[in-house]
Amino acid sequence: MKRALTVCLFLLCLSVVVGAQQLPDPEFNTNVANPAYTKSEPRVLFDEAHHNFHTIDGRYKPFADLLRNDGYRVVRNRQPFSKETLNSFKVVVIANALGAEEMDDNGADASAFTEEECQAVQDWVKGGGSLLLIADHAPFGGAAASLAKRFDVDMSKGFTYDPANSVEGNASVLIFSRDNKLLATHPITEGRDEKERVNRVESFTGQSLKGPADSVAILKLADTAKDSPDQNTDASVSAAGRAEALAFKFGKGRVVVQGEAAMLSAQISGPEKSKMGMNVPGNDNKQYALNVMHWLSGLLKER
Repeated sequence: MKRALTVCLFLLCLSVVVGAQQLPDPEFNTNVANPAYTKSEPRVLFDEAHHNFHTIDGRYKPFADLLRNDGYRVVRNRQPFSKETLNSFKVVVIANALGAEEMDDNGADASAFTEEECQAVQDWVKGGGSLLLIADHAPFGGAAASLAKRFDVDMSKGFTYDPANSVEGNASVLIFSRDNKLLATHPITEGRDEKERVNRVESFTGQSLKGPADSVAILKLADTAKDSPDQNTDASVSAAGRAEALAFKFGKGRVVVQGEAAMLSAQISGPEKSKMGMNVPGNDNKQYALNVMHWLSGLLKER
């Protein structure tokens, strides 16, 4: 077991090192067979004001292109969050904000948001807005923790792995499926019809989350899952009862919190251009990304 954990955490460390080599996959097909919006264009504010590791022209370009092809209007944000900056948008997407310019800088895990910004986002969601908050493994969890706390979401701020429910050879690449019963029954996983039903989601080294009592663990972690704050195997603790994605209502609004970011993009990394995200064969991550946005924009109703 100790050897397995050592190998796992080596891979976790390696994933951080190659982070700078991650690029959007130019060959990924972002077409949408049945676009959700053909007349109205729900406005999506994509945050780029908080040293975000993911941007709409960078590693999250496939996600942004997918949304545009589904009928959304995607607008980049380069201003602090306030009532004025949020007011005209239906959904706000925050992907891997940082407390410093680079993920290996001192202070990268410090809060990326001021208390005033956290209050503005909380008030906006409470009044009917929808938030997609994505915060990956360390240091991203620490940078987003203060905002997550406003919605009663606890972030582990480290790394999550599970040898029993992962891709062979990499215990941090987790599988959530109907077969292993780690994929919740929810409008996000059911979609509008059978064609949009999600059966398997794959994540690529993230952190664990604990949500409020009324939240749904869309991507539930098994009792065999572990959290590690760093690369010290002796510091690992059980992640049982936690999740890598949560969905819940907050006031008049809706919130989805993701503990892993690559699953909603399509990236290639390293000299061999290894695929990571929606472009990995065999998963339903592309449909999952669409369904998340459909639920946040109100297209998918509770059943």
